Formats: sequence, C-alpha cells, structure tokens
Amino acid sequence: MTVTIDDVTEPAPRSRRKRMTGKERREQLLTIGRTLFAERGLDGTSVEEIASAAGVSKPVVYEHFGGKEGLYAVVVDREFERLLSLVTDALNSAIHYRSKLEKAALGLLEYIEESPDGFRILVRDSHGGTGTGSYASLLSEIAGEVEHILAQEFKRHGYDDKAAPMYAQSLVGMVALTGQWWLDVRKPGREEVAAHIVNLAWNGLSGLEPRPYLDPKRRRKELERMEKQREKAQARADKAEAKAERAEEKAAAKAEKAQRKARREDGADEEGVLAGQPDAPETETGGAAETDPVRDPAEIATR
Repeated sequence: MTVTIDDVTEPAPRSRRKRMTGKERREQLLTIGRTLFAERGLDGTSVEEIASAAGVSKPVVYEHFGGKEGLYAVVVDREFERLLSLVTDALNSAIHYRSKLEKAALGLLEYIEESPDGFRILVRDSHGGTGTGSYASLLSEIAGEVEHILAQEFKRHGYDDKAAPMYAQSLVGMVALTGQWWLDVRKPGREEVAAHIVNLAWNGLSGLEPRPYLDPKRRRKELERMEKQREKAQARADKAEAKAERAEEKAAAKAEKAQRKARREDGADEEGVLAGQPDAPETETGGAAETDPVRDPAEIATR
C-alpha cells in the first residue's frame, strides 16, 4: 500500500502507537522515504520531515541509515534491483525473440503502474553523494542483457554482431522513454502500449501492423484479416490492369484501322491523278506520233 504524506505527517498519539521491531521500523522509514523522495527529491526532503512522518525522532533515522542520503541510497538500490530483475527475468523467460521483447516491455510498464514512486525516483539523477546507480546505469545494465541476446541472434543469421550494442541501446531507449511518457499519461492501457512498442521494434515503420496485439491468437487473426484485404486489393488491381490492357488493345486496333483507311484513300487519289492526265498525240495510222530522228546534214543535201 502506498503511504501518502497526509497519512504519515501527523504521528499517532503515543498511547496508541504499536511498538515496532528494528526491522519493522526500518521498513517503515523506507516506505515513507520513498514517498517523500518521489514527490520532492533528495534535496527537497529533510530528515525532520521523514522523522515526523514516521512519528519518531531524528536520531532514529540516523541510527538506521546514517541520514537521509543513506535512506535514499537504500531506496534507489531496491528499486534498481527490482526493475532490473523484472526485465532480465522477462528476457530470459521466453524462447521466441518477439516474446522476449513483449515480456520485457510489459514488465517495465507493470513496474511503472505498480510502483510509480519507485520509478519517479529512478528517473531522477542520482545524488552525487549516495554512491548508488542512476537510471542511466540501470538502462545500461538492461542493454547489456539485450546486447547478449541480440549478438547470438545476429550470429545465427549471419549479421555483424558488432552492431548488437547499438541495436540494444536503441531498443532499450525506445522502451524506457515510452515508459517515462506513460508514467504521467497512463493511456492507453499497459498491454496496448507494450503491443505498439513491440510493433515498432519488431516490424519497423515500413511494416507496421495496423492493430498490434500481444496475444498470438488475436495477432494471427489480425494478420489473416490483413491478408484477405491484401488479396482483395490485389484482385481489384489485377482487374483494373486487365481493363486497362483491353482498352489499350482496343485503342491500338482503332488506330491501325484508321491507318489502313488512310492508306486506301491515298491510293485512290493517286489513281485519280493518273486517270486525268492527257493521252499522247496519234499519227494518221492511228499510232502515236513518232519523233523524227535527227538526220545527217549530208543526207539532207543529196535530197
């Protein structure tokens, strides 16, 4: 149960307080500290506020943690280990690589939904004096697990496994930034968000599924529906192409017919021109007049 500041600010009367063991008191201080640190950060929270919310004196806080920095360090370490364990277990629990990605994304979103205070603390920059890991180092740890998985898969497919670290950082960064965004908006639901994350990571922008699902059965039905749509679209495209080809053939036949008609008309015109030309002059015998040959001058003189 999350403890709010209003719930813990006013300590119960001494007569009604239940005496706690050292372990119970430590857990109480951690719960209260996590709530205050999530809302105000380390620098915005004082030991006095922590002690007052717990109904104890400041020395009790110092006794258990040595101060607010020590309390903060334990809170961060706990959240760090919890989230890292959730994601790495998810990555190692599935066999298929898409399932690994699905479970890891869903694990992060489940943690955010169930432990929003813890996640808010993690995404803050760790205080320099705590010696604890930051959110960046957490993501680096997770990326290391993803890198190991990707390197094996790259080798199996003949890809360059030297690129695995870059792809691991890209995948982890995409999920982590989406988680930070979803921490405040909380819409849509975590399974739908996880499905869209995996849709982009697995299919890429060029092959996005219009309606992604984490459930394999629903995803298979959706893929079958998409395949039927593609077949119908292809059938329409084939029909349109065949219609266009018929129209093209019809237009070509019409053009060829027009060309034949034009050739026939040109031939008729040529015959008409030849028919209208004058005939050669005829001789008295009815034959065509012959042109006198050129005579020799000597023959003319003898005549």
